Amino acid sequence: MTDDYLYYYPPLYSGIFVKRYKRFFADVELASGEVVTAHCPNTGPMTGVSTPGSPVMLSKSDNEARKLAYTLELIQVNDNEPTWVGINTALPNRIIKLALAQHLFPELGNYTFIKGEVPYGIDKKSRIDFLLTGNDTDLPVYVEVKNTTLASGRLALFPDTETTRGQKHLRELTALLPHSRAVMLYFINRADCTEFAPGDSTDPVYGKLLRNAFAMGVEILPCRFEITPIGVRYLGLVPCVM
Repeated sequence: MTDDYLYYYPPLYSGIFVKRYKRFFADVELASGEVVTAHCPNTGPMTGVSTPGSPVMLSKSDNEARKLAYTLELIQVNDNEPTWVGINTALPNRIIKLALAQHLFPELGNYTFIKGEVPYGIDKKSRIDFLLTGNDTDLPVYVEVKNTTLASGRLALFPDTETTRGQKHLRELTALLPHSRAVMLYFINRADCTEFAPGDSTDPVYGKLLRNAFAMGVEILPCRFEITPIGVRYLGLVPCVM
């Protein structure tokens, strides 16, 4: 049964990951033995999810004007429990928008309107991923989405590197309280994780800010997703280890 997929991938092509370089390029050996350079749609360090020799899945564009026909979409990790991890950082927000439209997160309450990229913060220079409104009895709900791929065993960790931008988001979300609800939604882009925690070893400042934000009333939703070459399923929330 595939009717519970939130998102379907286009036809994907299998390969073996060779290397990543200049951030946006990845060499991949296709099943035919040909080595191609694919676009790597991920601005982060991809810590733990860029091991040479790992199986990958690529999408292919029919646009002849594109310099790189292939795009890296998935990589398989965890030899003991092979798990696909989503690489394309443009997808989590698109998938969360689909999930919000279906009201898949009862934790967010009732809402009628979903707005994306709404300016907020003291200087209005930041943009929240989603603003949920429309119920007169509820506060507006500000939702920030963070793609999460780093893991230690079954523990999903965010961030995978120091992020001053992420630190700023936590400060700005906390400042919205108590006149709005503020939610950090962690998109766990792999199904092998059953808990979530701040990535203290990669960014201890972020970890401290997240714990402070949580204590002040910022809500944390660690959302676990199953990634397959067919598409993406929502598996529910996992416990947050603070």
